[in-house]
Amino acid sequence: VEAVGEGVTHLAPGDRAAYASQPPGAYAEARVMPAAQVCKLPDAISFDEGAAMMLKGLTVDYLFNRTTPIARGDWVLFHAAAGGVGLIACQWARAEGINLIATAGSDAKCQLALDHGASHAINYRTEDFVARVREITEGRGVDVVMDSVGKDTFEGSLNSLRPLGMMISFGNASGPVAPVDLMALASRGSLKITRPTIFTHIADHATCQEMAARLFAKVASGAVKIAIGQRFPLDQVAAAHRALEARATTGSTILTL
Repeated sequence: VEAVGEGVTHLAPGDRAAYASQPPGAYAEARVMPAAQVCKLPDAISFDEGAAMMLKGLTVDYLFNRTTPIARGDWVLFHAAAGGVGLIACQWARAEGINLIATAGSDAKCQLALDHGASHAINYRTEDFVARVREITEGRGVDVVMDSVGKDTFEGSLNSLRPLGMMISFGNASGPVAPVDLMALASRGSLKITRPTIFTHIADHATCQEMAARLFAKVASGAVKIAIGQRFPLDQVAAAHRALEARATTGSTILTL
């Protein structure tokens, strides 16, 4: 932090800080930010870790703590689990005693999810993930699906839920989900569905700081380790985007100065 505005009390010049909020514009050496969603970065967490974890880690926090009740022993299906959000989610679930079934697009990515705490992993390119979920849960289905893939996995996600289960659609990597027939939720067992976004959850200053504190505690304790799979110099940002678009990354991708 180089300077703070009038009335800002949670930050001071010289503090190390991180954020995951609007407006866009992080591809820079310095910038002006609204202070409310900027968080003081603990000394135990590096700048690289901070850059890699804020958006992804706060997303995992709202998925597990603020969207629907999830208890120790519950079953969660998490798509694209070898990505930055997914690898944090695998570790978070393990720390909380939650059974997480991961999906990923290769055997290597499935193994990565298992290594980070997933209870089971399914290669969606070679296996029917709905059938495997039913097999793993002995026909019951999962309590919650966390789906950032969107169009390609949406129907299968609904079919993986137990009656009264919750579908959390929090991304559209494969394209937007078509309008939902509410009777399809009723016929599958009174399912629930929500489409959250991180920016609603962190809009309030106190809530944002509370979420960040939980994330920092998980990382500082070692319960969650931030997997930085790729580093690109800032002047190679186009190459970073090409790697992301080609789904050629694992964990987090960061730009360095």
